[in-house]
Amino acid sequence: MGLFWDLIQQRVIEEQKGKADSLEERVTELESGLSNTKVLLLKTHKVLEARSGIDINEDGLIG
Repeated sequence: MGLFWDLIQQRVIEEQKGKADSLEERVTELESGLSNTKVLLLKTHKVLEARSGIDINEDGLIG
């Protein structure tokens, strides 16, 4: 019975490790996507301020 229980525990540990690995990969993908979104938002913001002539974020600068 002890060997059987050890096998079950090992299987559960491996499953959890796989879930953790996939979660870490997903977090990495989400962080990358967020970074890309921030870059695009900043570019869009600069163009919008430049074209409208309005200081949207009230930093004292346009563009």
